[in-house]
Amino acid sequence: MIAFFLPSLHGGGAERVMVNLSWGFAERGLEVDLVLAKAEGPYITQVPAGVRVVDLRAPRVLASLPALVRYLRRERPAAILSALDHANIVAIWARRLARVRCRAVVSVHSTLSRATDNTPTARGRLMPRLVRQFYPWADAVVAVSRGVAEDLVRTTGILQESIKVIYNPVVTPELLEKAREPLDHPWFAPGQPPVILSVGRLTAAKDYPTLIRAFALVRAERPARLVILGEGEERPRLESLVRELHLEAYVALPGFVENPYAYMTCASVFVLSSAWEGLPTVLIEALALGTSVVSTDCPSGPQEILEGGRWGKLVTPGNPEELARAILATLEESNGAFGRIEPFTLEHATTQYLALLEG
Repeated sequence: MIAFFLPSLHGGGAERVMVNLSWGFAERGLEVDLVLAKAEGPYITQVPAGVRVVDLRAPRVLASLPALVRYLRRERPAAILSALDHANIVAIWARRLARVRCRAVVSVHSTLSRATDNTPTARGRLMPRLVRQFYPWADAVVAVSRGVAEDLVRTTGILQESIKVIYNPVVTPELLEKAREPLDHPWFAPGQPPVILSVGRLTAAKDYPTLIRAFALVRAERPARLVILGEGEERPRLESLVRELHLEAYVALPGFVENPYAYMTCASVFVLSSAWEGLPTVLIEALALGTSVVSTDCPSGPQEILEGGRWGKLVTPGNPEELARAILATLEESNGAFGRIEPFTLEHATTQYLALLEG
């Protein structure tokens, strides 16, 4: 049996990746427990029927340590795979304290240096030191892109050869099936102006203010609309900026939606405006669905995914003018490009993770 450990199933890229991996493992006949510090979040409804959800009922990740130790002693999984830095540290500690035979694999989904520089908490600023001290206790460390791996080495001094790069399992049969579902939204009806789409949590990392300012420049040149799917703490700031730029009639922030893929299929261009990433899942999804894409060349992931601009335009992070020019040019071209997707398939990632978890 394999255990996956996460803080929760709130709507982030790492959470989606772990749910996808649970599908891949379950389809191969493996017993999978999805162990959550607190069983909440919109992705709960997407957990496969054959995967057991274990709720540790902890108010925060660190507080879940005693319950995770008890779980490991009781269930004795062959391996535990964790994601997100705080959960990774807790998983490593729990395996050590439980004193059970269980491989521990931790996965890193974002550039640690940028996350540390932008964290508001003292605990977050301690993370590189904790990673440097405790990640070597794991049996394997996975980075979701070469950029994430290189940043981890620079930030913590962990040896490059101890890190395995495995791209996220993004392209799944479910994605392609959901993309075919009809979209009931008046902005996507025939004859309407083109819709620019972005998807992701409303956080500082996504730098949606730059996208909104770029959209204002696009609107000055041609009719268009902007839809940003996702929820997060930046919502009040973004709504204020939309009002300040008098874009209320042209920008929509509907929040988290269960099926963003139908939106991707119907959008004229998908934009990733992030200041930093690990491996942006949504960019791969948009490519897999044939949607034209524009992305910042942020650390890390877009450069690898788009192969230096072969599959979509790359622009400087934090530059609304450059982003607007790229969006306008892409709207004029109006043709999607299916990028390379094999490295990002569920089958490919499942095989690689299984090899590490089985040792």
